[in-house]
Amino acid sequence: MAVPAPTRSVSKLQSSSLSGLCRMRLHRSLVPAALAALAVLALMPVVAASPAPAADAGLAVPPLAYTERTLGNGLRVYALPDPDASEVAVNLWYGVGGRDDPKDRAGLAHLLEHLMFKATRNLPAGRFASLAEEIGGSDDAATEDDYTRYYETVPAAYLERILFAEAERMGALVIDAATLAAEREVVKEEIRTRLRSQDFGRLVQADLPAAAYARLPYARPSIGRPEDLDRISLDEVRAFRAAYYRPDNAALIVSGRFDPAQLQRWVDRYFGPIARPARPLPTLAATVEPARRAPLRRTVHAPGTPLPAVVASFALPPDAHADTPALMALNAIVSNGAGSRLNARLVQAGKAQAASSLFERRRYGGYLALYAILAGDADPAAGEAALLAQIDDLRAHPVAAGELLRAKRLLLAAALRERETPDGRALALGRALAVAGDAAADRRQWRALAAVTAADVQRVARTYLRPQRAAFVRGLPETAAPGGRADPVAVAASVVENELAIPAGLPVVATAPESERVPLPAPAAMAQTPPPSAHELRLDNGLRVIVAERRGSPLVALALTAPAGSVADPRGRAGVAALARQWALQGTATRPAQRIVADTEALGASLGGAVGPDAASYELSVDGASLAPALDLLADLVRRPAFASDGFEPVRERALDNLDGTLQEPMALARRVAARSAFGTSGYGRPPGGDAVGLRAATGEDARAAHARAWRPERTALIVVGDIDIARAKALAEAAFGDWRATPPPDAPAPPADADALPPPRTRLVDRPDAAQAAVIVARPGPARSDPDWPAAAVANAALGAGGSSRLNAELRYKRGLTYDAGSLLSQTRTPGLFYAATLTRPESAAEVAALIQAELRRLGDAPLAPAELDARKRLVVGDYERRLGTRAGLAATLAGFVAQDVPIAQLRDYPDAIGDVAAEQVRQAARRWFAPQGSSLTVVGPAATLAAPLRAAYSDVETLTAEEAQR
Repeated sequence: MAVPAPTRSVSKLQSSSLSGLCRMRLHRSLVPAALAALAVLALMPVVAASPAPAADAGLAVPPLAYTERTLGNGLRVYALPDPDASEVAVNLWYGVGGRDDPKDRAGLAHLLEHLMFKATRNLPAGRFASLAEEIGGSDDAATEDDYTRYYETVPAAYLERILFAEAERMGALVIDAATLAAEREVVKEEIRTRLRSQDFGRLVQADLPAAAYARLPYARPSIGRPEDLDRISLDEVRAFRAAYYRPDNAALIVSGRFDPAQLQRWVDRYFGPIARPARPLPTLAATVEPARRAPLRRTVHAPGTPLPAVVASFALPPDAHADTPALMALNAIVSNGAGSRLNARLVQAGKAQAASSLFERRRYGGYLALYAILAGDADPAAGEAALLAQIDDLRAHPVAAGELLRAKRLLLAAALRERETPDGRALALGRALAVAGDAAADRRQWRALAAVTAADVQRVARTYLRPQRAAFVRGLPETAAPGGRADPVAVAASVVENELAIPAGLPVVATAPESERVPLPAPAAMAQTPPPSAHELRLDNGLRVIVAERRGSPLVALALTAPAGSVADPRGRAGVAALARQWALQGTATRPAQRIVADTEALGASLGGAVGPDAASYELSVDGASLAPALDLLADLVRRPAFASDGFEPVRERALDNLDGTLQEPMALARRVAARSAFGTSGYGRPPGGDAVGLRAATGEDARAAHARAWRPERTALIVVGDIDIARAKALAEAAFGDWRATPPPDAPAPPADADALPPPRTRLVDRPDAAQAAVIVARPGPARSDPDWPAAAVANAALGAGGSSRLNAELRYKRGLTYDAGSLLSQTRTPGLFYAATLTRPESAAEVAALIQAELRRLGDAPLAPAELDARKRLVVGDYERRLGTRAGLAATLAGFVAQDVPIAQLRDYPDAIGDVAAEQVRQAARRWFAPQGSSLTVVGPAATLAAPLRAAYSDVETLTAEEAQR
């Protein structure tokens, strides 16, 4: 279960990775920060020094408007009302995290977080999994070093219900031996997923913290260690919970649409009776990290290390320290955006495949880890030297005024985007409380950031980035280790861990008989907020302009899209569309290459967008006052790309390098093979980023022709979302695009549409001998987004694999403990696209898991959903949809998707009603037509030595591929 952290992120199965659908959210990963962004950042041009603007017209972060109150039992309550919101976010933050795990019990806080989703006195087992989803909301939790956060976003009418539920698990959690044993195995599976199946997972989540600390308990992995989890007893879990899960160690944050007076009455009713324990709150045995006297150097050989990585890590002060704002600026200068120093000076200079940083802020002292991911044959010593050269430069010379201003604008714009949603505002406030120790720290730090000078940045660089106090870690492939052994960084013996006392007479709670349970509060009567709407017009040259007004913030989201997707790639040249887009970013006829990044980041923006199956896009979110230069930049990219002949080959090579890195994870490779199994080499069987054969075969002329065919005014749509009316949007669009005229199509004809028959279903086993888990995917063609079956299919997909209470999770995780998460995806495409159900599991369980997934697919088409399940799944689909529209960028991306998928923009308003009208029999029929297992292909990626025999016993047509064959 995931939410963006200040410098980290994970993705849900529906976007790019299975690793984000769990109860625990450890956001640290080199891959999201580097390899996954390589195609955007590394291919952007190097930024030349430029004069600073005369004044900073950038964005300011408005202070969070909240009220604060403390109950008699010590619970702190923060209210952030927003009458314009349609939902309410409830956050409960506990001052306990991985730092508090007792000696030899790493992972206890994380394990307890899992158990908090089980039973209470009035909520039986399994009820929490569906509590938010059945009303169209979402719920999640995160265990970090300094805190554990539980959070829900639900329709505003259900605020009382969520407050009741949170008070229930604070005061009346049921913890029994059977539940503990089952969830312990789920957490172990999560560790396998995150530390062994995720690229650089162990390096980031275990090795770097162990190298960073010699005394503070942050050295241990918050996710836990399997051997420590096995030691944890039932009494220890109950004692740990009694010690830390108490009102005087918690902060309740409510943000969004609610009546403040009514909120306080409900808080008094549900939380007020929970007693403050007589025992004092435990304190950390160590709260100060001594300065390192000499550099620490470690070389580790870890699973999930596709390329060598070098890291230089430096200790930081506690987050409340006055130097934190200057360190924020320093980190942004080093690693934020395509114009960052590490990207410009290492990646663009050919010294690294990717380079960035991990800015780990902690209550008692964090660390800044600068890293570079190298080519497979690169010398780690040279990579380390390149990192040190950047550190030396920061220490020796003040940064330029324009570079500092760019960094501030990027930071401020990111903060403004985060605070668009009620949960984002609650997250910002809670983070200040938990990490800086003070709700007011958020306001102080952002104000102080605005005043940071170049001298401040140089001072903190000299103070904290001292090579003689650094921890240097080299991460190399496990196969390169002597004897093939993994050799993790050991936690120092000097690390001070807390002891856990187990008092006598701990309360034991049991679920009450059904007749004695307090029922859930009914929803309140509230007026519905109107759905968003959009308006459109066409310029004289045919350019389509779509505008959705969204007030309340200066941010305006822009998206420019055209049918330049991968389905139009010539046969045998998959990747042409992606190459054309990346090549365009190398410069335009009117804008020197080095200005693209500089001009983008001067706006406080990052250039987003991508090539998808049906369309390509460019996206920007900027201050409304900067719309004219932002639109001019977008127009330049699509109207006047230079396509310099010497720029194509570096783009191609970078794409091939990126392909090699991203396909190391079993799930990424399985998705690639599953699409090919379902569609063959045509249409959606080709990956949007291309494959090795197609990228090598593509030519510059192919890319130029693809761009010329797709990016024409009559085929292009501009989406504008923000505090802007359609008249102003039209005027701005006319200024940037009005004189754009369609040119004759290129001499080369468009590649013919693929008319190949779909291949028959097949079972494929991809051998990855080093994989700790097996990726299992059942896939087949699903409906087009415009198909009349789509609403029913969306509900069927939600029942099958959306959220923690889906059928797949109920069967595979909660009932059998075979995975730590499972899910399904229904692609939104112009013509029938990919549908799949997937999970990661132990290799010895893969055949069983495949059969169970197919059984759930079959069951979905055999019988209609029960009324309660149908209603809950429809609410979930609508709730997820409306949350995507909750940000300006999300609304713009949704409208761009409608354009790509040939869906009328009236769906923006009408889609919830279409879902609401779906009947149970329609769901069954859609599942039978589109999800039936007999028309599906099975893909399993993992060690064939373990997988082959059980798969062949269950399936007669198993085709075994090497990883290299699977990537072709």
